[in-house]
Amino acid sequence: MKKPISIKSPATIVIALCLAYFLATFSCSKVQHFELSRFVGPDTCGGCHGEIYEQWKNSMHNLAHVDGLYRAAAFHYLQGLTNADELAEAESCVKCHTPVGFFSGFPRKVSQERDNPEKIPEIGKRGIQCDFCHSVTGAYAIYNCQFKLDPGHGEANPGTKRGPFKDSESDFHKSEFSEFHTSSEMCGVCHDVRHTVFGTKLENTYGEWSKGPYNSTDPAKRVTCQGCHMYHRPGVPATGSTPRPKNPGAAADGGPRREHIYTHYFVGGNRTLPSMHGDTVKSKMAEERLKHAAELVIDGSKLREGKIVVTVKNTGAGHYLPTGLTDVRQMWLEVVVKDPSGKTLLSSGVADRQGYLPAGSIVFNTVFGDGKGNRVDNIAKAREVLRDRRVPPLGSLEEIYTLPGRASASVTVKARLLYMSASQELVDKLLGTGKLRLPVTVMAEAGKKITL
Repeated sequence: MKKPISIKSPATIVIALCLAYFLATFSCSKVQHFELSRFVGPDTCGGCHGEIYEQWKNSMHNLAHVDGLYRAAAFHYLQGLTNADELAEAESCVKCHTPVGFFSGFPRKVSQERDNPEKIPEIGKRGIQCDFCHSVTGAYAIYNCQFKLDPGHGEANPGTKRGPFKDSESDFHKSEFSEFHTSSEMCGVCHDVRHTVFGTKLENTYGEWSKGPYNSTDPAKRVTCQGCHMYHRPGVPATGSTPRPKNPGAAADGGPRREHIYTHYFVGGNRTLPSMHGDTVKSKMAEERLKHAAELVIDGSKLREGKIVVTVKNTGAGHYLPTGLTDVRQMWLEVVVKDPSGKTLLSSGVADRQGYLPAGSIVFNTVFGDGKGNRVDNIAKAREVLRDRRVPPLGSLEEIYTLPGRASASVTVKARLLYMSASQELVDKLLGTGKLRLPVTVMAEAGKKITL
């Protein structure tokens, strides 16, 4: 009979503490379960909150579950996985994309969504919706959708809905002020994603904000996520480089007029998905947002050495550019340099007819690895970050281009910062060539004639 290990052993205590920390930090064990009947559908909420409902409709929050590109990627990344740790991550996307379904029991896994879509309740298909967000009381951790919830009991007894006002009254539900709803942490619970087992930071939007200049202790300089994204409305990009005027109005039909009503358009930088559902307004808003996020500066002082410097400045985003799932996002520099006769001396980042970028293009992104220094394209396998070259909030990055041959006495430089929600190459791989062509947004552009 083997002698049992003493719990007083220092090594055993260290192992136990490490295991406890691991489980508390990276597992999804803190998952509450609620009967589906406890949630109220968004259409019911729209009966009194008509304007806000119309803003939310066809937003990225509303369409999170039905996003065809997301679904194709989620199903694709499940294929061929046999490692239990990798499978755990690949199965976990539903918690943020279909939260009512996840918290009420189906789908708890991506494979359930893939194999039995008919079982997903209709309310679960409505994405991140009114009753889910306004039933939140806090969070166990600010990542991986670890919300604390307290929903009511359906339309007969909808319970308490929480929001930014201390004096709200409703004949339908109880109302309660929630400081959490006015904080960036509310957004961070979904907009920070860590590998469920390895802990790799797969999406770090909240973390980027929290360590950046907008998370200032000076109230005059502090801007929360809501301070940009819930001030945004048609014609008002509300970025760090534009005015962010308040949005006066009423939260409920016939309710008291207030100095500011948080908008619920939630477009981010995705032009494609709203337009696919017939919402050109939100598509245009996403484009406006992207066009007020960055600036380009061309420096020709090193032309004698045959070099051109292009600087990308993050002037408008409170997080890195790009952000979110940044191994998928495609933000890149297109630079063309010509001599006085019009001959092209340098061409970089010019996409081909298929929309694919040539090798050597300057792309701002994140590259994940398998823990052994090898690149992985499936985030379920991401054990490390091999490369993270992106532009921090109010920061900048320089790119140096070397002209071939002898230095020209005069050149014309044209530079554009371009963006797509995903690379066209990946879209074609997931959906099939020719099925969907993503639009390219010109975030910033600059031109300069340089003479020695």
